[in-house]
Parts: sequence; structure tokens; C-alpha cells
Amino acid sequence: MSLSIHTEHSTPERATMRLHGRLDATTFGAFDEAAQSLLPGIAPGGTLVLDLAALDYISSAGLRSFAKARKGMRERGGHTLVLDPQPQVRKVFDIVKAVPVREVFASVQELDAYLDTIQRQVAQASED
Repeated sequence: MSLSIHTEHSTPERATMRLHGRLDATTFGAFDEAAQSLLPGIAPGGTLVLDLAALDYISSAGLRSFAKARKGMRERGGHTLVLDPQPQVRKVFDIVKAVPVREVFASVQELDAYLDTIQRQVAQASED
């Protein structure tokens, strides 16, 4: 099975990559290419969302690619958040501690609630 990647740049501060298929030794290059072209368009301090609802499998090569994207976002003062990983993919993250639990969300609504809370906290702190 191959990997298909759909990107959405909803705001200058937030972009989403939807992955479908397998992220492994034969497909990680496509992910790396897509991430490297998407990251510069995200405003400093922004967020990259990896929607994994349709990702069936991830190998160590895929984990390295995620780490590379996360590093790229951190260098820009931003964050990488994981959305809706399938149970088998989440288990891999749990085993290797590849993604901090606070960065994994079960749904878009949960993610949006988290982002809303963070933004309110920042706005409130700047008012004080």
C-alpha cells in the first residue's frame, strides 16, 4: 500500500497534513518532501497538525520523519500536534514515546478546544 498526503493551510498559523496508507521505508520520502514544502508557509509559532485517522501503519522511518517535522516546527517556535491516530499507530507512539501524550488528540473538536484554551491563556496573560 502507498501513502497519500493531503495538505490544508487553513490559516497562516495552522496547517494540516492528512495521511492515508502506510508511512514506511518506501514512502517516508514523500512525507518529508511534503512537510519541507509546507513548513515554511506556517507562521513562526504556528502549528502543524498531523491527521492520522487514515494512517494504517508507521515504521521507524516514518517515526524519523515525524521527528524531523517536529524539529522543524520547534526551530520556528511552533508545535506539531497529532490528531486521531488509529489504535495500532498510537500503540507504536506509546511504545517508543515518539509523541508526547499531550500532543495527541482524539478528534478535531478536542484539538480545537485545546487550541482555544491556549489562545485564551495567552490573550489573558497579555492583558494582565
